[in-house]
Amino acid sequence: MTAEQYQGLNALSQPGEFTELDRFMFESWGYLVIPGVLSADQAQECLEAATRLHERAGTTGWAQVGRGFETEQSLDNLIDHPAVLPKVRALYGDRFILQSAWCTKQPAFGGLGGWHQDGSGAYDFKQLAYPIPLLQLRASYLLTDQSLPRMGNMEMIPGSHRAQVPLPADIRRDKADLPIGHVICAPAGSVLLFHNAVWHRTYIHDGDYDRYTAHYIYSPPWVRFSDRFTNDKDYLERTTPVRRYLAGEYERPDAPFGAGYPATVFDDESK
Repeated sequence: MTAEQYQGLNALSQPGEFTELDRFMFESWGYLVIPGVLSADQAQECLEAATRLHERAGTTGWAQVGRGFETEQSLDNLIDHPAVLPKVRALYGDRFILQSAWCTKQPAFGGLGGWHQDGSGAYDFKQLAYPIPLLQLRASYLLTDQSLPRMGNMEMIPGSHRAQVPLPADIRRDKADLPIGHVICAPAGSVLLFHNAVWHRTYIHDGDYDRYTAHYIYSPPWVRFSDRFTNDKDYLERTTPVRRYLAGEYERPDAPFGAGYPATVFDDESK
């Protein structure tokens, strides 16, 4: 079975509440697909913002630009989007940070990416425990249409976050196809929420336009930022208390994440 044929299966969720079915699907497959998070106009606004980021950075080819939320309001609005944040809170509780936010560009007629798990180049997450713990929960906002295969989709291996053995080296070296590869097909404005340990790659992009995705990565509060060394002070002054909290900006009067860690700033007490 080809990746194109397999794409009909989807761990489909709804915006907002993290349901019991969501939890079962996420634990089983390692990811959820949430259609309809952004309207067409909102997705277009975010796409234009992502394009500006790359134009200012002068990127070429496949590239990613971080911390766009500091300068683009439409991207700032995604940090605590009500369609996604309840699911993040259900998985982490109320103490977590936005570790990074990357706008990625796959160029027109882009080829296959390499199979990988998310993590740290300095320390492989699989050294921590089995199963690999949830240390980076990624919410990927699709800013260009990916409703059919070969549109720069993400390809996932369902349930691979629980695998006790690595993906074979020759598969990774050759960027080879797998009979269980699942090409995620969803329109612009959808969100792919996934566990760092799921094996995945960027799929082929046949279009004559650049493909953009905005990735928001949430982590426990002691994980270091990966798209910035510090938060921009001007941004912190003008953003909301919740977003400032998620940016990880707080005092540490005694010890890191000890008594100085602030109480939650969320308006409700639900997880």
